[in-house]
Amino acid sequence: MQISLIANSASATPIVVIAIYLCLLLGLAMFSKTLFRGTSTDYFVASRSIGPFMLLMSVFGTTMTAFALVGSTGKAFERGVGTYGLMASSSGLIHAACFFLIGIKLWSFGKKYGYVTQIQFFRDRFESKAIGYLLFPILVCLVIPYLLIGVIGASKTIEGLSSAKMTPKGEKPGMFPELFASYNDAVPPPLTGAIICIVVLCYIFAGGSRAAAWANTFQTIVFMVMGILAFYLISEKLGGLSAAIEQANDAHLVRTPSVGTDGGHIGVPPAMFLSYMFIPLSVGMFPHLFQHWLTARSAKSFRLTVVAHPLCIMIVWVPCVLIGLWATGKLPESTPGGAVLAKMVGILIADPVVSGLVTAGILAAIMSSLDSQFLCLGTMFTNDIVIDRYGKEKFSDKQIVKIARLFVVSIVVLTYILSIVLYKKSVFDLAVWSFSGFASLTPLVFASLYWKKCSKAGAMASIIAAVAVWLYFFGKSGWGGEYTVEAELIVSIFGEGVMPVALSFTAGLFAMIVVSSITQKPSQETIDKFFPKFG
Repeated sequence: MQISLIANSASATPIVVIAIYLCLLLGLAMFSKTLFRGTSTDYFVASRSIGPFMLLMSVFGTTMTAFALVGSTGKAFERGVGTYGLMASSSGLIHAACFFLIGIKLWSFGKKYGYVTQIQFFRDRFESKAIGYLLFPILVCLVIPYLLIGVIGASKTIEGLSSAKMTPKGEKPGMFPELFASYNDAVPPPLTGAIICIVVLCYIFAGGSRAAAWANTFQTIVFMVMGILAFYLISEKLGGLSAAIEQANDAHLVRTPSVGTDGGHIGVPPAMFLSYMFIPLSVGMFPHLFQHWLTARSAKSFRLTVVAHPLCIMIVWVPCVLIGLWATGKLPESTPGGAVLAKMVGILIADPVVSGLVTAGILAAIMSSLDSQFLCLGTMFTNDIVIDRYGKEKFSDKQIVKIARLFVVSIVVLTYILSIVLYKKSVFDLAVWSFSGFASLTPLVFASLYWKKCSKAGAMASIIAAVAVWLYFFGKSGWGGEYTVEAELIVSIFGEGVMPVALSFTAGLFAMIVVSSITQKPSQETIDKFFPKFG
């Protein structure tokens, strides 16, 4: 087969660069396998040996997903600069607060009592195995949309990079006109999704949490450096920061934070802006983040994460939001939000090698969260279902690791299939629903750590109430679309744009307080275990 049949060699260079990056990632992951100690504790929590820098990189990497890069750029293209305020400005402070108030305490309990999942903690804290069986399917169902945004985000990024597109000099053909003409000459999303899933699966299968920590550190450095590079090159191509902003203004497509509409797009209403502040609380209940916390060598390892995390968020979000804003003057309004970043890279970064490196950086952000999520589901299934049901003494360490690996494979396959079915869903909106669900459960973790009288019945009532309200609005949204509360009473009090998470969080908190106040309190033994007296 002739080279020309496959692709134009110059135009396909970015794909070659991305392929080299993926090979390097696999090589690093395989190296980390040599450090694997062969035990289940090492596979699940890296023998609790991760230091400050790798903890920061792995925690930050796993929270900065396709939502942060692909999603924020697309949403800024649709709604304007207010997108930064929706998530980034509040996330920087709220995430750090959650790491300090929740992460360190859960790490200390995990180290003291040998926990590797958050369900193990909740079962002990509320003296109930049933709460684990209630939480497990809920957490899995909330993680899956989080996984989907990664696979879908990667597929849309590669599709946007490799497809035919309009440039100032006319139409630029796609990279693969002979092979993938039916996909606008672009790499088909199912192919991209399969490659991403296989690469992530390879190193998670090989080294578990230690491989994830090494890979996340590498990928976080890559996507931060490449994000800054993309921002610099795109702004230079547009004539600098002032010129880039001006061309967006001149196109009359800058979306301002208002209730009104502009060019068919809705701005960011004040009620939406305020109620979005509930969403960053989700990090307090992320099961994959809980697992990363447990890998820390000591409580001191959290210091760098608490201090540097807000700065890292700013470094990533500011360029992405501005690129989305600038895109309003370069791309047609019909451009899908998920393709905005890739199209801006493809149009304005002429050097194919640099274009490939920047796109590799985008994929790095996406994959640095996928691995942690896949791993956490395998860890939860193994420890919270299998071992809890049959007892740890019935399995060897090798069998425990094998069970986790097999469940991870099944979740990867399920995620891949769903990513094809739900490909047209918005990355940003899917992420918001996933985060909203986790945020709605945060009253559970806060009460378990800071309220002695929080009861088993109160905890279960909180979970059921929060999930019921979340599920109701999720269905009203069309199962994953953008949605704000339309109830007349809520609109009359708070105005338009209230996010469902505000109501599901409130429902969970209210149920927790009311039911705990009228039901039996935890035993004194449990209170002494989790609220020790000092002095």
